[in-house]
Amino acid sequence: MRPESTNGTGGGGGLAVPMAWLCAEYIADELLRAGGLVEPGSLEYQAGRRTLALTVYLGDGTDPATGPGGQERLDEWLTRTEYGHPWEEWVRERLAARRERDGDEDEGLALARETWRRLEGTHLLATDLGALSAGPAATGFTVDESEAVWLPSWRLGLPLGHLALRLF
Repeated sequence: MRPESTNGTGGGGGLAVPMAWLCAEYIADELLRAGGLVEPGSLEYQAGRRTLALTVYLGDGTDPATGPGGQERLDEWLTRTEYGHPWEEWVRERLAARRERDGDEDEGLALARETWRRLEGTHLLATDLGALSAGPAATGFTVDESEAVWLPSWRLGLPLGHLALRLF
């Protein structure tokens, strides 16, 4: 069945959003819903969904995490989202490599770049878990949750996405 609207794509019957990006968003949404960590529709949920979708899309893993090769994809996403992984640099490198390979005409890449812009540009007030690595090891791993700072939304979405992947 053809979609009723192609959002101005000339009526050629094509989707306005590329299938690879739709799959990445769907996978991210399903993982977060299954984890039940935050309320769907919340700012935290949106940050986690965008972060996971970008991870899935840029990792070329838009096939579900079930079936043949599913465990390898899940392991890659877990590695990319784990604490200490240079996720921000990885995203920048992958976006640049995709742009060089596919040019500016790739609609999926345009959506990925817009998602990255939103993740960087939207700041959320949250406990700074990054402060754990700043303190001396002798003090232990205590975090004062009343101390909140403004963080780019991907800094909140990344651990949320990782936890959702762990619960899957």
